Amino acid sequence: MLGYAAMNRTLRERDPPRRCNRDIRKRTWEAEGIERVAELAERNFEDLRAILRWNRDRDVDFYRCSSTLVPWNSQFELDELPNYERVRSIATDCGEIVRSNDMRLTFHPSHWCKLASESSDTVARSVESVEHHGRWLDLMDLPRSPRHAINVHIGAHYGDKAATADRFCDVVTDLAPPARDRLVVENDDKESLFGVTELVDAVASDAGIPVTFDYHHHAFTDRGHTYREGFEAARETWGDVRPITHYSEPARLHGDPEAAPQKHARHVASVPEWLRAESDVMIESHGKEKSVLRLRD
Repeated sequence: MLGYAAMNRTLRERDPPRRCNRDIRKRTWEAEGIERVAELAERNFEDLRAILRWNRDRDVDFYRCSSTLVPWNSQFELDELPNYERVRSIATDCGEIVRSNDMRLTFHPSHWCKLASESSDTVARSVESVEHHGRWLDLMDLPRSPRHAINVHIGAHYGDKAATADRFCDVVTDLAPPARDRLVVENDDKESLFGVTELVDAVASDAGIPVTFDYHHHAFTDRGHTYREGFEAARETWGDVRPITHYSEPARLHGDPEAAPQKHARHVASVPEWLRAESDVMIESHGKEKSVLRLRD
């Protein structure tokens, strides 16, 4: 299956727009607090339900949800929301759509989520981030499995890759089950950071979590392995769960020669047939759902 991330541009451009990433700034949280957050969380879940229905009706079975589904969730427990029962009911609807149509719903916490940081404060915030993603998936009554993945990067090496990988594994081992059982780790897009085979050797074997193969990132951290070899190494870590891969193409190959090598193009021209046959592919492009429909058509 092919999927897309976060924004559905077709629904976002409608009136009223459908989107599940409504958020507030710190000063608004301090002024309006949980009442305002509760309103936004309900609207976000309502629009997630609308997006999932739109996907279902077009046989798009893979979707990565925004990480601001419940804004400021680090400051309260879900059942403290004044409209908790309403939010839970809509979340249950979302989960039913996913389960009954054999879809995949995943998350990708933001780049500041660094579980292997040398800062205890950063680690604590990162742990809270991945754990509230796990609580959202529990609220939707989705299985605790990498099928509904919470995808992270290690994202730094702090001058000692081996020690960084060890810290990452130690933190992952202590995560609460709703996050721990769904966590996956992805190869990075800078030569100095973690490639697929490094993650397989230093993380997957110790922490027992799957490795997401990012096709585009592999160009920066291939460690002498072909794309197919990198994918095969990652696939072995998924066990009985069909692996997730990420696919994008560089913007500089699509009419933007000045773009940074890591920048994604608006659309992709094609996906290798072997990658589509052997994994569920998240298309990472600015075209979002339109890129998936273009590819399929």
